[in-house]
Amino acid sequence: MSIDPTATKYLIRARITADGVIDKPDVVGAVFGQTEGLLGDELDLRDLQKSGRVGRIEVEIDSKKGKSEGEILVPSSLDQVETAILASGLETVDRIGPCRARIEVVSVEDVRMAKRAKIVDRAKSILERMQEESKGAGMDLTESVRRAVQVEEITSYGKEHLPAGPNIDNSDALIVVEGRSDVLNLLRSGIKNVIAVEGTSVPQTVRDLSRGKTITVFTDGDRSGELILREMLQTMDVDFVARAPRGTEVEDLTQKQIMKCLRNKIPIQQYLEMSGFEATGATRPPMDDRGEESGASRDRNSREGGRGEAPRPPAPREVPVSAAAPASGTSVPNPPRGPPSSPPLPPRLAKLFQDLSELENPSRARILGENDAVQVEVPAKDVVEALSKLSEPAKTLVFDGVVSQRLLDVAHEKGIQEVVAVRLGAIGKLPEGIRVYTRADLGEPIPSA
Repeated sequence: MSIDPTATKYLIRARITADGVIDKPDVVGAVFGQTEGLLGDELDLRDLQKSGRVGRIEVEIDSKKGKSEGEILVPSSLDQVETAILASGLETVDRIGPCRARIEVVSVEDVRMAKRAKIVDRAKSILERMQEESKGAGMDLTESVRRAVQVEEITSYGKEHLPAGPNIDNSDALIVVEGRSDVLNLLRSGIKNVIAVEGTSVPQTVRDLSRGKTITVFTDGDRSGELILREMLQTMDVDFVARAPRGTEVEDLTQKQIMKCLRNKIPIQQYLEMSGFEATGATRPPMDDRGEESGASRDRNSREGGRGEAPRPPAPREVPVSAAAPASGTSVPNPPRGPPSSPPLPPRLAKLFQDLSELENPSRARILGENDAVQVEVPAKDVVEALSKLSEPAKTLVFDGVVSQRLLDVAHEKGIQEVVAVRLGAIGKLPEGIRVYTRADLGEPIPSA
């Protein structure tokens, strides 16, 4: 029902029931007729309506099975007392046409309160929009210009017109990513020696570049990124592998995350050893085998136009020949470390190194629980996946392989307290609460960073 907006200060809402079939004109006529002279001359309904102090009376009636029910709305611009008297006067109507009827006032609403609530809600939405627009207008101009310039630096390289940064020809180290969005994100972080393969098929231009430069492959942390990485291993030369965190894409990473991933990149030989893949596309030995210094490449990159590649981690320490464990089934001697007065290995740690020697030939990993009970034994290349699926609490990991940052992070999530392995790889930070024992350390724990 529509309400007259010119005479609405309060709204009288009443319910009507009648023992018979009635229509709207019957109700309006009964209200005017039976209240006439009842409330005095000052509150005569007809005079109030003529003066505009009472609006048009609206009625809705529904008749079913010989009964009628409905609602009456009376807009009023009178004060509270007069409106209350008028509302109570409506309840004196007891007949409508030939039928007995009853009118009951349900409520008297202050229309101004409803308008105020509407004003407040609307003001909130307007203010939120103003604040949002002011945020955009107040963006740091220096950052805006810097981002615009960095994005403009993207180029098309080679006959395939691949998205790339401006330092492809000048840099001796390249970062290979999946798509154009990845290139843009690395450019925003100041890394300009980057090129994209744009799909699962590695372009010939990237293959040719990989033969003369140090290559870091930087892929998404999903199944698609793994498949693209395997394609690259089969078709081009790769020196380092960097992966985005599991379930994320390179284009969504922040600058801090990008730099962390590149600092924690893994040498290709170590990655192949951990993953079980083969680099069938290699036409030259990896950078470490060529005897090149990663620091030199990093220095050369810093002299180029951009920041270049992120700093490379130090090469993994080699396992001393004297630290090799004895064959399976024999007791572990106390290998000397430093001066002859160094204390021998504790019996339990010696037993763990003996377990490590038993895992060498099949290249496997064991996850131990309380009292060193074996919970899971899997191939070494599947150790990260096995840790991720671990449902029971574990304590120790004995692993025939190289400890990586990803392995330590997953082990820390699962509550592993000790890791016994062959050697330690390129680690950015050792998680708190984990002790790592390697043959290169002869049982001495590596301190947390």
